[in-house]
Amino acid sequence: MSSKMGRREFIGTAAVSALTLPAVLKGLERSSEAADAKKSGMRVIAVEEHVGTPQLTAALKAVGINARDSVPALAAKLNDLGAKRLADMDAAGIDMQVLSVAGDGLEKLDRNTGIAVARDINDMLANAVKSHPDRFAAFAVLPLQAPDAAVAELERCVTKVGFKGALISGTINGRFLDNPVFQPVFAAAEQLGVPIYLHPAPPPAAVYQAYFGDLSAPLAESLSTSAWGWHVETGMHCLRLVVSGLFDRFPKLQIIIGHMGENLPFSLVRADGRLTGLNPNLKQRVAEYFRTNFYITTSAYFTAPPLLCALEVFGADRMLFAVDYPFSSNAEGRKMLDIAPISANDLAKITHKNSERLLKL
Repeated sequence: MSSKMGRREFIGTAAVSALTLPAVLKGLERSSEAADAKKSGMRVIAVEEHVGTPQLTAALKAVGINARDSVPALAAKLNDLGAKRLADMDAAGIDMQVLSVAGDGLEKLDRNTGIAVARDINDMLANAVKSHPDRFAAFAVLPLQAPDAAVAELERCVTKVGFKGALISGTINGRFLDNPVFQPVFAAAEQLGVPIYLHPAPPPAAVYQAYFGDLSAPLAESLSTSAWGWHVETGMHCLRLVVSGLFDRFPKLQIIIGHMGENLPFSLVRADGRLTGLNPNLKQRVAEYFRTNFYITTSAYFTAPPLLCALEVFGADRMLFAVDYPFSSNAEGRKMLDIAPISANDLAKITHKNSERLLKL
């Protein structure tokens, strides 16, 4: 039996494995792609890697807003921007992390406090990058309750500190980013030539109550966020941006989304068929904007079917490697790269070439 596993075999093996990473990996160790990748010494850049923000937690609690606390072991990893984080990267063969804030909440603060906390967090990230410029880059956090200040902070972080863009988590006090008040932020990102990473966040209170309010707290928390809700809401958020005409106004704007495309690769053909034409002013089909204005990452999705679906729909030129550290494992994320039956050229695009070009690394 050949030691080289094709895509059809890969999908089949994964499908019967209940989609758990250990089961997927067990049947795929023979893939020669792993040995080839390790021998090649390819650079690996992970672009959705999170840090803790004690400043934000303290500011929220000071005004009576409940901030979700991470378990101690996870908090320790989030807050470490030195030796332990680097050792974890080294153990998995990850050369660089693009750092970003984990979680939402900044937008709940008043204007002046939000501006001050955002600047404080960004200065913390800048110090981490300065200490390890060959290992870390960063996305800014922005005080979007004050869009004018968000523009100023994005400009400062990119032009003065060298940040690679910004990460925005979900809706902003119940408003989606297609709201006109946020257009100056997108205009600034386009002018500066940096992307916006659209990350999930917990749903607005009304949505939470309607969809999950009758469930037990653990089930509601999980189903509304990482088990399902985060991903479908972010995918829908992206569709809203497209049909609003945002990318006709800012055609060079680039949006990054994680989690293997937030369910969009599987459903894009249907969305395109139903939505294209409903806004007659759009300059291209809905699906085409995802090939001109979006990148997707592998964050937290380390099994075969989502990877291969994303490759077929978006293409390797529009994919970036990410782990979602420390919420997901560096080792598991890297292992997925090592066993994926894709060409060396596509692997290089995903692991470093695309991010080097997009983020000017």
